[in-house]
Amino acid sequence: MSVRKSSLAGLLLAASLALADTPGSDFSELDATLQQSIEAGAAPGAVVLVGQGEQVLYRQAYGWRSLSEPVEPMTEDTVFDFASLTKVVATATALMVLVDEDRLALDDPLSRWLPDWAATDKANLTVLQLATHVAGFAPDVDLEAPWIGRETAMRLALETPLAAPPGERFIYSDIGYFVLAEVIERAAGMPFEEFVSARVLKPLGMRDSGFRPAPGQRERIAPTEAGIERGVVHDPTARRMGGVAGHAGLFSTVDDLVRYVRMILAGGTLDGVRILSPQAVALMTSTMTPVEMRERRGIGWDIDTAFSTPRGERFPVGSVGHTGFTGTSMWLDPGSGAYVLLLTSRLHPDGTGDVRALRRRVATLAAQRILGQ
Repeated sequence: MSVRKSSLAGLLLAASLALADTPGSDFSELDATLQQSIEAGAAPGAVVLVGQGEQVLYRQAYGWRSLSEPVEPMTEDTVFDFASLTKVVATATALMVLVDEDRLALDDPLSRWLPDWAATDKANLTVLQLATHVAGFAPDVDLEAPWIGRETAMRLALETPLAAPPGERFIYSDIGYFVLAEVIERAAGMPFEEFVSARVLKPLGMRDSGFRPAPGQRERIAPTEAGIERGVVHDPTARRMGGVAGHAGLFSTVDDLVRYVRMILAGGTLDGVRILSPQAVALMTSTMTPVEMRERRGIGWDIDTAFSTPRGERFPVGSVGHTGFTGTSMWLDPGSGAYVLLLTSRLHPDGTGDVRALRRRVATLAAQRILGQ
């Protein structure tokens, strides 16, 4: 038996007020927006963090982590299925670690790392084209027929016809990113999951982050749709691949994510530990799509596309961010050092939550507060 959303309005308000100190007046409108959106059913709960540089300006949990009885209040240390934030935090970052070390180049053709692809129409697709979603890959592989396993996913990626000529269109593609993870694994000489952990997550002190969370962590994980066990990735392709993929599968918290964001804003270092060179960070956060394209993407990062709702109305074009299907998002402005992180599990419990308007409004209010616009 589950608690009905329609009966939760008063309980949601009480829970959000009980979980943290009374918000300061500077963020009162943002606070009210989050409470109203949750009461309206945009998501059962949320964790928001707003900051600038090393300073956290606002951090709050709202509503519920789980609506299944017994209901669980949302907490600031809740672990979320990051969905496509995986593309930036794990895959794009691991890619640039290898670029920094001259173990892989952005203009490498796929045939260098995937010799089985050498005689196909995908042989000369470049690492950069995959990283910026302009390789021509379709959004995803066929999920109607039953299949399982990473090898099958790679075979389907090879067999799936390109949806556009390489370099001519921006097509947001999960295929491109799980293929990138395979390239990273071969260039690194170790499993993708282990490389991400050893070279990104652990050096950054992201203690609650990783693929396939351990059983002891699951009580803090925000569930997604009914029927999917906590700690099991929601994305169906990543789930069929065993929970580790370049496009989805990472689980993390807001406090871990802010460490990653601070590293990017600091040009690749955090607490004296260098993860990336300043040049690598600049490539990630600069427009790397062809100049004739309207859509603007960096390596991993979104800059100006139809997916840029978390930029809101005040962060400038040139700021960067990303979204995740489960209801996660982040946006940051390298120029001012401002950022807003919004984590929800909007698919819980029945898949009907929608946080697109909430993302835009929260980013707008955060930018108004920090940038004075």
